Amino acid sequence: MLTRKGKYGLKALIHLANNPDRQFIVNDIAKHNAIPKKFLDTILNELRNAGFVHSRKGKDGGYRLARPAEEIMVGHVVRVLDGPLAPIPCASRTRYQPCDDCDVETCQVRHIMLEVREAIAGVLDKSSLAAMRDIDVDDPAEALRYTV
Repeated sequence: MLTRKGKYGLKALIHLANNPDRQFIVNDIAKHNAIPKKFLDTILNELRNAGFVHSRKGKDGGYRLARPAEEIMVGHVVRVLDGPLAPIPCASRTRYQPCDDCDVETCQVRHIMLEVREAIAGVLDKSSLAAMRDIDVDDPAEALRYTV
């Protein structure tokens, strides 16, 4: 499940992607996206440390994308902010942990969660920030495509 941290991080990145040549101060991003400023500060620092954004202090300071939105994959952002995509640790590729109460080879729960993990990764790892930014939410056909 995507946490608020992950959701707010994606919203902030989309905000920056809408104007890639402009720098934004945290207050502008927070206000425009209804994100608590203090929480956004923490999120943007994590995104900066992961190489998604650049920051600059001072009068003309602010945040901007570190690379084009087409090169930033949603799955990578989610992993940085929220951790593994797998719904349970024994289905994770990056932070695998065996369960104490089952056999990893025969556990039906693990096997279905592996499929869930692959489906999630299949969508998020193929979706760029640019594609997410460009979703036409006013187009019923496109909006339906992203409705579960």
